[in-house]
Amino acid sequence: MKRTLPTNPKTRRLIRLLRRASRSSNVGVWRDLSELLSVPTRKKISVNVSKIDKFAKEGEFIAVPGKVLGFGNITKKVDVAALSFSPSARQKITSAGGRAITLEVLLNLNPRGRGVKILR
Repeated sequence: MKRTLPTNPKTRRLIRLLRRASRSSNVGVWRDLSELLSVPTRKKISVNVSKIDKFAKEGEFIAVPGKVLGFGNITKKVDVAALSFSPSARQKITSAGGRAITLEVLLNLNPRGRGVKILR
């Protein structure tokens, strides 16, 4: 069976960008994110805000290769980067003092990938 990539052009562009950054800087976190973004649609990742609150430390970068959903509460100030956010998740993250950004913005903010934790 032939393996196919996502059909969304923005996601495909992001995958190529992450792979290129991984090769040029020799950073494994970007390669891992690109592989997790390349999974089939039926295996797409979604993470609730409560899981982020459970596993994140204050001031950390959290990368989610999928969608962040708004179930639960978040009490820590963390920067969350994801493919997409539900409106309630974005509101809860910003009200806790954190930032809800895209993966591309995270790559520009932290090109070496230091302190980035991947949640799935």
